Amino acid sequence: MHVSPVATKRNRTEQAQYVSTHLLQHSALLIRLLSKEIDGGLTRTEAGVLNSLADGPRRITELAELEGLAQPTTTLLVKRLEGPGLVRRERQTDDQRVVLVWLTDEGASALEDYRALAFEALRVYLDAIPETQLKALTAATDALGELITTLLSDSPERAASR
Repeated sequence: MHVSPVATKRNRTEQAQYVSTHLLQHSALLIRLLSKEIDGGLTRTEAGVLNSLADGPRRITELAELEGLAQPTTTLLVKRLEGPGLVRRERQTDDQRVVLVWLTDEGASALEDYRALAFEALRVYLDAIPETQLKALTAATDALGELITTLLSDSPERAASR
């Protein structure tokens, strides 16, 4: 198994600094490289919005925050996804200013197709790496998911006090 020299030779603070310095660069580059190979009828941003809606409806403001977009940009994006029936919008009955966005069955299907294309594009590379690296990537993916959950639910102060 390939173990990073960072993991074996540095203390926890140095490891955290390494991750915080390299994780964004590496993940952004991976997304760009993989997105070039996926021609699924959805842009990376559209797929991101559909993915954010997979767990249930969200407010436009929440979608904008999750996707790192301005609210007007998110509104236009949602309107674009609404055209082919991938999402639907509804105003909340108790507060007409609030717009909730829902993933439709068509949107769920389009997201599943996009994920399948991503799997096919990445599988070629994953099949070529040693089993130990695949296991390490699986563990890293789980850890990344846990970090995302923490970022979505905790303030840095609460996370640090654990």
